[in-house]
Amino acid sequence: MKKLTIGIIFGGKSAEHEVSLQSAKNVYAAIDKTKYEPVLIGIDKRGRWLLAEEAGFLINDGDPRLIGLQRSERQVTLAPECNGALSTLASGSGGPAIDVAFPILHGPMGEDGTVQGLLRLANIPFVGSGILGSAVGMDKDVMKRLLRDAGIPIARFRTLRAGRPLPDFSALVAELGLPLFVKPANMGSSVGVSKVGDEAGYRKAVEEAFTFDVKVVVEEMVRGREIECAVLGNSSPIASGIGEIRANHDFYSYEAKYIDENGAALEIPASLPAEVAERARQLAIDTFTTLCCDGLGRVDMFLRPDDTLLVNEINTMPGFTRISMYPKLWEAAGIPYTELIDRLIVLAIERHQEEKRLRTTYL
Repeated sequence: MKKLTIGIIFGGKSAEHEVSLQSAKNVYAAIDKTKYEPVLIGIDKRGRWLLAEEAGFLINDGDPRLIGLQRSERQVTLAPECNGALSTLASGSGGPAIDVAFPILHGPMGEDGTVQGLLRLANIPFVGSGILGSAVGMDKDVMKRLLRDAGIPIARFRTLRAGRPLPDFSALVAELGLPLFVKPANMGSSVGVSKVGDEAGYRKAVEEAFTFDVKVVVEEMVRGREIECAVLGNSSPIASGIGEIRANHDFYSYEAKYIDENGAALEIPASLPAEVAERARQLAIDTFTTLCCDGLGRVDMFLRPDDTLLVNEINTMPGFTRISMYPKLWEAAGIPYTELIDRLIVLAIERHQEEKRLRTTYL
């Protein structure tokens, strides 16, 4: 059978650019090249789409602090209704045709529905959630409101908006307690997240968070264990076992996730009573379906000392770095990395075929 051409799209303009490069490196290394022909499409920090050479498409790829996208003069574009064909900007043609896209992008301008919308217009099947699931999964404010309205337990929070007066710190403390977590609403990998214990720290943290987004979420600190569950599927998703994060930093920061190899310990499977683990798995699936997600997602939860569970967030395109929880959870469940990528591609094609059967005109 003819190999499918898989466009691995990575990099991007978000603050999670370097994480995406690490993920793309692992996806490219693990994809079954007897079945798929990978095409590497790197998006630089200026937003240019570049056709990368397979050999040495990254620089400093062994150092997460210095990793970068190799320079390329082959700038490409993707047009609506292009049916998968990339065009080079120099000639207007000549790019490969993509059968399926794997947008291994993290954060805004990649994981938030923007690239998903472009791929939908270009009529290309793609791995991961669609426009709606990607958008609400990225926006912590909207995500939490949807989960709350569905009866899914979450931590208490308040949302701040740029250009409006900040709520009084003492009122926030009375409502949410101390310490507080301050986060940009649309960002991942703990970028721009601060843990604060006084008013000066709060104001500084809010100022920093507003440099990443026009909305900022302030949350109570939940005292409990940090556990995670991987979800895989479209209309009938399945859940992996449960993993636990034991951070060696003050909290599970960007450095602990991606820079410091000793920043956190991953325990797979987590040491949990069977009943608690099963409740967590079902809660992960409920979160995934409530937020209209497809393909894959990693649901992060808190397990409090009384064994109650709270959902922290979902990641609709979780990290695929060599220390990332999502592929490790599925590997522990008997789905190795290469097979996991294969399943994700199949799910992308299945959803695309379902969408093609829908009517788009009335007359």
